[in-house]
Amino acid sequence: MLRHEFQPGRLIAGTALVAAAVVYGGDAGGVWDTPWFVVIPVVVGGLCLAGAVGLMTGQVRRRRARRVP
Repeated sequence: MLRHEFQPGRLIAGTALVAAAVVYGGDAGGVWDTPWFVVIPVVVGGLCLAGAVGLMTGQVRRRRARRVP
């Protein structure tokens, strides 16, 4: 298997979307009752956080690439 770079932004985005799926899955399964608007802040907040982390990761990688001869 080829190695690849770790991308923390994608990890955070995936975790937020899986959390939203678990909330809706629990609601559909009858485990708990979830209003429809509860998942919106989870998804939007997770995607915003993932974008910020992705930008920061890109900046760090560019800075390290410039420093290494």
